[in-house]
Amino acid sequence: MLNTLKNRFEQGYKTTDYPKTDIQLVDRYRGRPEITQDAPDDIVKMCASECPQDAIDAEKKTIDLGRCVFCGGCERLSDGKFVTFTTDFGTGTSIREHLFTDGNLPALADHSKKHFKKLFGRSLQLRQVSAAGCNACEADLNVLATPFFDLGRFGINFVASPRHADGIVVTGPISRNMKTALLQTFEAIPDPKVVIAVGSCAISGGPFRGSPEITEGLDSLIPVDLYIPGCPSHPLTNLHALLNYFK
Repeated sequence: MLNTLKNRFEQGYKTTDYPKTDIQLVDRYRGRPEITQDAPDDIVKMCASECPQDAIDAEKKTIDLGRCVFCGGCERLSDGKFVTFTTDFGTGTSIREHLFTDGNLPALADHSKKHFKKLFGRSLQLRQVSAAGCNACEADLNVLATPFFDLGRFGINFVASPRHADGIVVTGPISRNMKTALLQTFEAIPDPKVVIAVGSCAISGGPFRGSPEITEGLDSLIPVDLYIPGCPSHPLTNLHALLNYFK
């Protein structure tokens, strides 16, 4: 016991002050893209044709962040003349169409459902379902429980039983074999409940889009309240979205 207290004293306070203070991520992190609307058409078309996710609309000069895996190929191909990725991790949206972006995203708090804030603002219990995920999005959700992020201090926790949950967090492309389990978990959560899609796989099918073995988007099965893009979505992206939508 004394050794434990000694180690705790030596380690000091490890929890981040976010959101009271901002966090600046390293330059190599790829967050919200900035798009140059007057970029040459040939460069835009080249980026669109090379995008592995078909996430770029060359005519509208937009990127679908719900499909994007943030590989950075468009930034490299255009040498930053069309797309540059910022370190802004606040990319969650409450409306799927908002992920079709020209580089701008609406303030999530302004579009959150106010009755959810009233119901769950002080306590939000979530059941996470990995619907054939690769464990990348799952790992970045799990890390929110570590001392650095300490999700529980905001009254948000992950629970084992859907009957104890206020909502469901879905990761993965929702394979044919996981579809029934996912729907049964959703039905087991008492109303009112929220649905959160995390990662490009859950939002659009991700790299597996087009396969008959997966569902191309969680919102084709059940209504989705919050979309958190990424491949995987950064822990701070998850935290930012949860705090701004429900707090």
